[in-house]
Amino acid sequence: MSSVESHQEQLSQSDPSPSPNSCSSFELIDMDAGSLYDPVSPHWFYCKIIDSKETWIPFNSEDSQQLEEAYDSGKNCNGRVVPTDGGRYDVHLGERMRYAVYWDEQASEVRRCTWFYKGDKDNKYVPYSESFSEVLEETYMLAVTLDEWKKKLESPNREIIILHNPKLMVHYQPIAGSDEWGSVPTEQGRPRTVKRGVENISVDIHCGEPLQIDHLVFVVHGIGPACDLRFRSIVQCVNDFRSVSLNLLQTHFKKAQENQQIGRVEFLPVNWHSPLHSTGVDVDLQRITLPSINRLRHFTNDTILDVFFYNSPTYCQTIVDTVASEMNRLYTLFLKRNPNFKGGVSIAGHSLGSLILFDILTNQKDSLGDIDSEKDSLNIVMGHGDTATLEEDLKKLQLSEFFNIFEKEKVDKEALALCTDKDLQEMGIPLGPRKKIMNYFKSRRDSQVCSEACSSTDDTRKDEYLDVSIGQVSVKYPRLIYKPEIFFAFGSPIGMFLTVRGLKRIDPNYKFPTCKGFFNIYHPFDPVAYRIEPMVVPGVEFEPMLIPHHKGRKRMHLELREGLTRMSMDLKNNLLGSLRMAWKSFTRAPYPALQTAETTEEAEVEAESGSCSLGAFSLPPVTVRAPISVGLLNGGRRIDHVLQEKPIESFNEYLFALQSHLCYWESEDTVLLVLKEIYQTQGVFLDQPLQ
Repeated sequence: MSSVESHQEQLSQSDPSPSPNSCSSFELIDMDAGSLYDPVSPHWFYCKIIDSKETWIPFNSEDSQQLEEAYDSGKNCNGRVVPTDGGRYDVHLGERMRYAVYWDEQASEVRRCTWFYKGDKDNKYVPYSESFSEVLEETYMLAVTLDEWKKKLESPNREIIILHNPKLMVHYQPIAGSDEWGSVPTEQGRPRTVKRGVENISVDIHCGEPLQIDHLVFVVHGIGPACDLRFRSIVQCVNDFRSVSLNLLQTHFKKAQENQQIGRVEFLPVNWHSPLHSTGVDVDLQRITLPSINRLRHFTNDTILDVFFYNSPTYCQTIVDTVASEMNRLYTLFLKRNPNFKGGVSIAGHSLGSLILFDILTNQKDSLGDIDSEKDSLNIVMGHGDTATLEEDLKKLQLSEFFNIFEKEKVDKEALALCTDKDLQEMGIPLGPRKKIMNYFKSRRDSQVCSEACSSTDDTRKDEYLDVSIGQVSVKYPRLIYKPEIFFAFGSPIGMFLTVRGLKRIDPNYKFPTCKGFFNIYHPFDPVAYRIEPMVVPGVEFEPMLIPHHKGRKRMHLELREGLTRMSMDLKNNLLGSLRMAWKSFTRAPYPALQTAETTEEAEVEAESGSCSLGAFSLPPVTVRAPISVGLLNGGRRIDHVLQEKPIESFNEYLFALQSHLCYWESEDTVLLVLKEIYQTQGVFLDQPLQ
């Protein structure tokens, strides 16, 4: 406040106010102050580092109002925490910092903004600090009240701000040496525009998200830390996916929102790349990486090698443990922050992430009561009917003297089967006994796996299960603490991996133990995507389900292509039919077999042409489309769903191949299919069915 008083004294000396001793004049000033001066409306912003540059982003209107109410409730806000952005971020009001709740992210500065100046390069407005904004506001109030302008202020950075009039306020940056030469502010370069209030700057402020959360979706990324062509993280891509879903809810579920039947779907990212590469594997790889083509080799180590890591027993265990534990942690934290949540949970995976989820879902147990039996089957220690104790096993191996060591360490048979050679060495077991123990349990494990494989061939329920472990590394798959409703796979290589593992066919009766739905969504030009349905029905050729356009029609170039194809087929069939009828009127087939074949061929042509034959006794063709059964993997519904390519993509498939693999995050058609299937489980449907 001292700086404001000093500015007021300078202004009073330079520009004396008219009739200062007149009491009526002060009364007039007080009357005008209430009508002319209107306090500024603050809005809250947070600072984010984008491309190594600070960018100030406004909170949505609801969050800003909530922050302002918390600010007005009392000056002591040190312990006040305000959830924002749908509960995904917490703002610590006293610290003026914004922290992510569900994932690791650098904290962002938060500011209560009232005054702004235009930036250097991007022409975006930057807010002044809260303390200097108060100085500007008080100076502005005095200028309006006294009707005295051309007020000059100096910011803490020695920058000059001049308030010429309510519509013209400028900001000058200091130039090195300007004080020595005595230059005036107008000689210090190009002035910047100064604005008062967020309503006077061009910035998009959203209304906010519905408070009610109907469904929770966990999204698992594929190879590498970047998920699109702009090298953005999974968090940023899921943010786009969430934004598209909020827009589609307003346009395609408008009636349900107006009737307060639905709120929104929450999407949370699951990151497994960072924990995997924090194990020290990057350092080991760097030692053996060649120095040539450094950028390409670094890209390979950071992305493509994730596929090989997943086929490694050591790192595959790390990956599945990370994904499952992260989804369990997020689910527990979400329920803690949303105690009234009663909706379901679904999971989605992109690229390799979908394969990880497929393997995890395949190895789940159907009921919560199977936890004990799951431990018995996964510890692979005891065979069927094996009741021998650890002491008896050691006696068979003539290693009874080491039983006291195991008893002291509280190691039983199950714990001993999980021990590695290094663990036994740390307990003081010599090399020879270690090898005997490891070989003993390995032989027991192999004999148990062999017996289970032999018995499974005679099991009457063998068709109910899918053996996806053929060719797959042996890992212990963790258990999810919830049952997913639907599994969405985007650009998924599941079909290819199952085939490479040696699985030729998926039994039609197989389904996930804990998940009811499965949708394989892909772009037609995606080089990583593969189909699933031909593995269920290998003897039938049929097209995947075409995902409708979110505007309720096929894309125009596809309709034109189909129309031209149909027209050319009709012309071809009609021409062939006319030539055949003319030929039959002049000649007769000498062999009955040829007549039968010819009749069959004619019937096929007539069926394709869709028109009546010229023959006198021919009947109109009848087209019967039998429903295609693709098994129980998706509850009897179709599994493969293909997106419609854009017109520009149809010109060159190879040019847009990589982009097609990364297109799902901002695809309205993909998001709408996800929302449609999720809300169908709750009995909520689109306003108008898409065709």
